[in-house]
Amino acid sequence: QVQLVESGGGLVQPGGSLRLSCAVSGLYFSTSDLAWYRQAPGKERELVAGIGMGGNTNYADSVKGRFTISRDNAKRAGYLQMNILKPEDTAVYFCNIALFWGRGTQVTVSS
Repeated sequence: QVQLVESGGGLVQPGGSLRLSCAVSGLYFSTSDLAWYRQAPGKERELVAGIGMGGNTNYADSVKGRFTISRDNAKRAGYLQMNILKPEDTAVYFCNIALFWGRGTQVTVSS
């Protein structure tokens, strides 16, 4: 059974930081591309960042220079370090591998 479980969301002030984690089980993690998506209220789900099995990364223009995606194959985990957070980053963040999704973790950026 494939499971992706996100954690690390919460309420943070503008300019603050959060680190999201995605714990993965049930598939060959080290040979899988991993991505983070987000969905804000009333908006479509959008790609935030992706990391390939070789470590290559890509980012949405809106988060470049502020967010960093990483992975630890030994721990079967993916991460999203989010710095200089803005109110517009408020959304539910989802971890994705192939056709599999986690349930998401809420990130709220507000003063």
